[in-house]
Amino acid sequence: MSRKIGIIGVGSVGGAIAHGLIAQGVADDYVLINQGEDKAVANQLDFQDAMGNLETHANITINDWSALGDADVIISTLGNMKMQQDNPSGDRFAELKFTSSMVQSVGTNIKESGFNGTLIVISNPVDVITTMFKDVTGLPANQVLGTGALLDTARMQRILGSKLNIDPRSVSGYILGEHGNSQVPAWSTVRALGQPIEKLAEARGIDLSETADEIRKGGFAIVNGKGHTSYGVATAAIRIAKAVMADSREELVVSTLRPEYDVYLSYPVIVGRGGAVENCELDLTATELEELNASHAFIVEQYQQIKATL
Repeated sequence: MSRKIGIIGVGSVGGAIAHGLIAQGVADDYVLINQGEDKAVANQLDFQDAMGNLETHANITINDWSALGDADVIISTLGNMKMQQDNPSGDRFAELKFTSSMVQSVGTNIKESGFNGTLIVISNPVDVITTMFKDVTGLPANQVLGTGALLDTARMQRILGSKLNIDPRSVSGYILGEHGNSQVPAWSTVRALGQPIEKLAEARGIDLSETADEIRKGGFAIVNGKGHTSYGVATAAIRIAKAVMADSREELVVSTLRPEYDVYLSYPVIVGRGGAVENCELDLTATELEELNASHAFIVEQYQQIKATL
C-alpha cells in the first residue's frame, strides 16, 4: 500500500517541507495544493527534475483536493508572512484574521475529500488555527496536531546547547503552552550534562530569565534577517509526519487538545499512526502550572474573539 502525504501551501515553508520529505523518501505519493497554479506546476516540475539524483522515487499530484482522501498525513502551511514582517508587537496573532478566513474553505475541502488521516497544522497563530481546523474538519481531536512548541523547544535546545558548548540534542525538556509570547519554559523538565538545568545554570552563571526571552524572540530574529522562517518549522513538521508514517510512538511536544483544556496548546504526547495516541503527564511546579493555565486563557480569549467574527 502506497504512503501518501498532502501539503497545502507550497511557499517557503511548504516547499521546504516537500523537499525534506521527498529527499528522505518518507512517502511514495505527494499531493501539493497551492493557490497559484503556476507555482504548483513549477514545484511539480522542479521536484521531478530532482528525481534523477535521488535514491527514491515520488509521484506528485498538484491541486487535486480529491486526491487527499486516502492520504496518511496532510500538512497545512496557510499563512501570510508579510503580516508577520510588518508586525512591530512581535506576536504571532498578526496573521490570525487572514489565516482564520481561509480555514473554513480549506477545512471543508479536506472534509469533503474523505480524509481520515492525521492533519498537521503549521499556520500561525498555530494553537488557535489548529483548534479551528479540528472544528471545521470534524476530525477526532487526536488526529489534528499543531507544530506548536516543538520549534520553540528546538530553539531552547539550540540556545542552551550554545551556552553549554554541547550539541542541542544533548539538552532535554520542554517549552509548553502557546507558540507565542505566553509560552512557558518548563525549566523543571529541562536537563543537560546529566543535571537539572536550574542547578547547572546556577553553577555556570546562565540567566534562565534572559534565556527564556531569547527563546521567545528567536523566530523574529530570523524574520528580521531573511524575511521569513522556514527550515526550523519545516523540520518540526517533518519530524511529526515521520512519527505518524512510521507509527514510531515518539514523545513530542506538539499543539494538542488535552482533556482539561478548551483549546489546543503545546504539551508532550506520544505520536504515532493516528496522531496523538497517548497523553503524557508532567510533574510541573506550581508556578509552571499557573503560567500554563494563563497561556491557555490567552489562547481561549483569542479563539473566542475570532470565532465570533466568522
